[in-house]
Amino acid sequence: MKTSLRSQVEPFRAMEVVAKAQTAISAGNDVIMMCVGQPASPAPAPALEAARKALEVGKIGYTNATGIAPLRKRLSQYYQDKYAVNISPERIIITTGSSAGFILSFLALFDPGDRIAIPAPGYPAYRNILRSLSLEPVELRTTARDKWVLSAETLENAHNQSPLAGVLIANPNNPNGTMMPPDRFQEVFETAQNLKMQFVSDEIYHGLSYTHPEVSALQLSDDTIVINSFSKYFCMTGWRIGWMIIPENLIETVSRLQQNAFICAPEISQIAALAALEGMDELELVKQGYARNRDLVLTRLRDLGFTNVHPIDGAFYAYADVSHLTDNSMELSKRLLDEINVALTPGADFDTIEGHKWMRFSFAGDHDQIADGFNRIEAWINKENRL
Repeated sequence: MKTSLRSQVEPFRAMEVVAKAQTAISAGNDVIMMCVGQPASPAPAPALEAARKALEVGKIGYTNATGIAPLRKRLSQYYQDKYAVNISPERIIITTGSSAGFILSFLALFDPGDRIAIPAPGYPAYRNILRSLSLEPVELRTTARDKWVLSAETLENAHNQSPLAGVLIANPNNPNGTMMPPDRFQEVFETAQNLKMQFVSDEIYHGLSYTHPEVSALQLSDDTIVINSFSKYFCMTGWRIGWMIIPENLIETVSRLQQNAFICAPEISQIAALAALEGMDELELVKQGYARNRDLVLTRLRDLGFTNVHPIDGAFYAYADVSHLTDNSMELSKRLLDEINVALTPGADFDTIEGHKWMRFSFAGDHDQIADGFNRIEAWINKENRL
């Protein structure tokens, strides 16, 4: 059958690496997964217990399109407690992961052909979802001079060259975990507002910061969309459950889109997510593990000659320059998986121009396995140097 132009997006290479790694694991290979943001810890105990009880009852069905009322109300309280902002539960839409939140946001805010600014390097699904919806992603390069975060000047210059309808910011960012300081985040937000751009804030890695607290866009204005998920901080990737917070004037619009595109998020996952919000003590211990992993990764990268690494302020990724080893990180990723069973994500996923020189190292996994992974990489580099 004929395929549409909209469907011709690039693959999500991280998931292709995962597929190859899982094939190798199925064949009996001892693969160390440092390629995706998959927490090693399970969902918090209250979430698992709530899901078990719901399954015992067995009546899992459709919910309100915008999500079950207790979860929306509890998230409203979460924002009051964490950010000191008052968010009406009616403005909270429960989604099938953050991915559905992006789709609903783009459909609600933009018309075909609109140009949307996103950072580079950045999460590849941004540009791929935008293109699949007949929107034009505009990748704005971040630089060492700006400490690898988007500057207000860069955003304004891009808009002056050709008008932008919106901008999407992730803070902390993926693939590097780099964060904007609060004043820089506010400056970019205010620039977007002044230039009449729609502002979408991806806050999926909130809760996972090491150098300074996160700022929610909702602390600056209600005239924004915030997207978040239970996948990362809450360790619930496979549950496919997230949320978005929208301005009041978009409630009816997004509700209609949700009804038609997704009906509702899975009820079992909503029940578990509600309980997960009572598991913060457990999740803070998990975060301490990430901080320990971060220290290990920074030390081992430096030991192995990876001297150019973006600041790891949050999330659980290191984004490192591998150009001293290769000018093709895709090929390097393949070799490391094939030869030493270490799965890493090539930078081409995150940066279409400079990504061939970069690699993302995930430290969301088990500490000892990460240490073993770097030992394997060290032995491989030493062997290559001797050849």
